[in-house]
Amino acid sequence: MANLTAANQELFRRRPDECFASLDQLQDFCRQQRAESADIWHKPQDVRLTHDMTLMIGENPDYSLNDWSFTQLCRMAGVSKETINRLSPKTASKAFEETLPQSDKPLQLLTTGDRVRSVHGVAYTRLWNADLLDAVREVATDFDAPQQSSFGGTGLYCGEQDLFAFLIDPLGWIEIGDEAFAPGFFVWNSEVGRRALGIQSFWFQAVCRNHIVWDAVEVVEFTRKHTANVREGLGEIQKIIASLVAKRDERKDGFVRVLQKAMTESSATTPKPSARC
Repeated sequence: MANLTAANQELFRRRPDECFASLDQLQDFCRQQRAESADIWHKPQDVRLTHDMTLMIGENPDYSLNDWSFTQLCRMAGVSKETINRLSPKTASKAFEETLPQSDKPLQLLTTGDRVRSVHGVAYTRLWNADLLDAVREVATDFDAPQQSSFGGTGLYCGEQDLFAFLIDPLGWIEIGDEAFAPGFFVWNSEVGRRALGIQSFWFQAVCRNHIVWDAVEVVEFTRKHTANVREGLGEIQKIIASLVAKRDERKDGFVRVLQKAMTESSATTPKPSARC
């Protein structure tokens, strides 16, 4: 048996504005973010950092960068973020002008409103968080977040860089080797390239108020990078969840059959009471 700490680590690294009270609330947020976002494709030479540290994309000025997209831009330019932060805005703009690669292959810039959320080359394929949650909820109909943690987290998180969801079936208890276990899983994704698409499924005996999963067995993990076939990963995730559901239902149905058989045999062997005058 293993103790799983991924949800515990997420609990302590998330800001309050990244925490969601319910799966419906998280899904609504992700769908809204998808609807309000767009990919812009431009050659690197058409992307310029202005003297006031905003990004000019083609003829459209004044796109702002968040910490993640600024980090990505620094990596593409081959300069450290710490070095750029020490320069004056005018010098930093000049540094990017001289170090960003020149190519005929376009950059892929994810924008939400006037903010650039990520910068990638052509090899990156985006998978929306909303698409992952849609796929999960198709098969995990009886799963929900665990009890709220001592610190207020629910196991449902989404921020600028990634999504993480911790789901269990609180009524799905079965016996494995004469001990009681319930099914659960973690899923994660990043629309901006911070982490791969993935799932870790398991059967557990307890979840503490700090979201440590205790005594987990049959732990299965799957990840898929954001390349051209990343959407195929949704099908693999659904298969893993469906396997949990099938095993749960099989054990439950078996228990019911045993109980019904026992009740039938008991009824057949119990003598009927004699009629009273």
